[in-house]
Amino acid sequence: MKVTAQRGVSRLAPENTLAAFKKTAEMGYQWIEIDVQLSRDHIPVVIHDQSVDRCTNGTGIVANLPLKKLQYLDAGSWFSETFKNEKIPTLEQTLLLAKENKLKVNIEIKLYPEDNIELLCEKIKEVIMVLNIDTTQVLFSSFELTALKKMQALLPEIPRGLLWSVMPDNGLDLLQEIDAFSVHCHYRFLTAQQAVEI
Repeated sequence: MKVTAQRGVSRLAPENTLAAFKKTAEMGYQWIEIDVQLSRDHIPVVIHDQSVDRCTNGTGIVANLPLKKLQYLDAGSWFSETFKNEKIPTLEQTLLLAKENKLKVNIEIKLYPEDNIELLCEKIKEVIMVLNIDTTQVLFSSFELTALKKMQALLPEIPRGLLWSVMPDNGLDLLQEIDAFSVHCHYRFLTAQQAVEI
């Protein structure tokens, strides 16, 4: 069985931080799931929410803040004083840590209204290419079919998985459109018949 630590081991360290990803490796898990979006200066950063309010000591929309400002924030104290001054990591920092610790990475392409899908996908590709990340080490996932289609065009060798809360009636057709490797949906809403079909 392969175990994925969502946003790192987020019960033991602040989510989507290098501390949480290091904890994943220490505990022997094989995968981390991360959320990636762009800073104002178009650097892919690892954070789930549209704003920094919940998981840092700052306020504001991620896409409106430059990397320097994002990495100035304390992303650990909200969780525990033990993690005071933990930073919002870049995708580059996260992939380097994963590479060093032999972790596989599920990169969720996180999109909010008015985000530039094409630019985000292109910037993710740039980081992967610069770091020479093994394509077997990465999986792309997203709720946005358009984002996965873009990644299919940019990096076709990296597998793709669609995210759903509830699988739509035309789910199989959508999966075929992107030659999907996996389906990521809430188990409570997945029927036995759907599981067999996919």
